[in-house]
Amino acid sequence: MKNRVVALVGPPQEMYPVTCASAVFGYHGPDIPQLYDFRLCAERPGPIATTMGADIVVTDGLEALAEADTILIAGWCPGPDISAELGDAVLAAHARGARIVGICSGIHIPASLGLLDGRSAAAHWELTGELGRRYPRVRADATVLYVDHGDVATAGASATTVDLCLNQVRRDHGAALAMRIGRQLSAAPHREGGQRQYPALPTTGPVPGSLAPLLDWITANLDRPLTLRDMATRSGMSPRTLSRHFSEQLGVSPGRWLLDRRIASTRALLEETDLPVETIAQRVGLSSAVNLRRRFHNALDTTPAAYRRTFR
Repeated sequence: MKNRVVALVGPPQEMYPVTCASAVFGYHGPDIPQLYDFRLCAERPGPIATTMGADIVVTDGLEALAEADTILIAGWCPGPDISAELGDAVLAAHARGARIVGICSGIHIPASLGLLDGRSAAAHWELTGELGRRYPRVRADATVLYVDHGDVATAGASATTVDLCLNQVRRDHGAALAMRIGRQLSAAPHREGGQRQYPALPTTGPVPGSLAPLLDWITANLDRPLTLRDMATRSGMSPRTLSRHFSEQLGVSPGRWLLDRRIASTRALLEETDLPVETIAQRVGLSSAVNLRRRFHNALDTTPAAYRRTFR
């Protein structure tokens, strides 16, 4: 049976996150299994005003939530003042096992219903102050892409909708299907929810120099067992200063960025060549097939062999 995803919409509806979700959960052609059914519903069916200047016509009402496996609320709820009927419908769906997904301002509904009490939630940086005042029991975090508790998931910004929805596919059907869908959409490789929404800008002192020359050098020398000191020496900085610049400009540590590049190169070689895993491990600087398999599985939740089969 298909997983039934219902987007609960309302005026003024921002369409971008809804269309992103429909792209992930919609039809992907005959070569990718169609395991989701995506539809819209509204508290008051009919024409729904959108932020793009054109109305959409929604035919299903709140009764659609009674059959939903996943309820997506994105980009329209301006605050906690929802009707008792809407709140009861969402709570009833959650009680029978439906997953509730709040994106950007859509977080207000699960937060106002108490579904996020005592839990962390990804929030857009513009909303954290308001969320803290209205829902003091919710730990709103503006630094992460998304937070997925299984029964309730949140994403801070509309642009992270694809990331969160692909993570839902991973949970439901595994990493291979999520990667096939992501590849068809030309989406970025799987991003963990804990990654930062954006790199923080330095608040004092001079703007650090660009890391681009160092990053180019690292990418050209992935086969070497590079250390933080190697990178610091190349950049002419101390290890501590280099780590700070990575955090400020890229939002990750030098070691994490290096590992991400090694994994990205591994993915490319698995997709485009028939090289043995041991050879790939040497080329990307992961030393052995055992180490590559462990790192690859930790990053993508699948094995190199299974990943390669996805693209054959």
